[in-house]
Amino acid sequence: MALLSTYATFLLKQPTECNTYADIDAAYKCLKEQYGVKDDQLILYGQSVGSGPTVDLASRLPNLRGVVLHSPILSGMRVLYPVKRTYWFDIYKNIDKIGMVNCRVLIIHGTSDEVVDCSHGKQLWELCKEKYEPLWINGGGHCNLELYPEFIKHLKKFVLTIGKSKTATNGPKTTAESENQNKPSESASSDTFELGDLPEISRNSLDSRLEKSKKPNKPEKSRMSTDRVDRFRRRKGLVW
Repeated sequence: MALLSTYATFLLKQPTECNTYADIDAAYKCLKEQYGVKDDQLILYGQSVGSGPTVDLASRLPNLRGVVLHSPILSGMRVLYPVKRTYWFDIYKNIDKIGMVNCRVLIIHGTSDEVVDCSHGKQLWELCKEKYEPLWINGGGHCNLELYPEFIKHLKKFVLTIGKSKTATNGPKTTAESENQNKPSESASSDTFELGDLPEISRNSLDSRLEKSKKPNKPEKSRMSTDRVDRFRRRKGLVW
């Protein structure tokens, strides 16, 4: 799951630093509460000015899966002037926050970026706590990096790598756990034994009773009617 941060605030309402932080916090809250996304399933993706709220949120979430910074800035002031320190009125102070990001960080920057110099990306990468192999796209500008084949290739590699690292952290089930899962419970095995080893005599007795109940009763011998008895008696002189 990726949470993207670019220029939404600038298009929808008053463009302030605080509003962009509120936007990304609202998107994060929605993913958590409405969709049940966990932090370790989440990759934050920030491009250009969007790297500001992305780094800010990532610095406050210790269990993120990863962060991607696309043509990021060191800070707002440093885009305009090569200052050597951070002033109180500066905005998007990524240079001061990137060291608080605990997950792996991929930085992608074009070497011919005419808006944000490539040195911003390189310095941020040096300050990362959990570095991932960066991608410096030769001849890439500020808004065309997606057109380079290596962009998608490297991004896909990053996603697959951090996915594998999570699987390795969780670890496969041990042999003992697998055997315990495959082994039937003692109660189940005892039930099977009791049902399977009933005495044969009792079974035969039950079967014989069932067979007898199914057999039709033999009809009784029909008795001679009263008229036939009377005729017999008269012939024998028994009736006067």
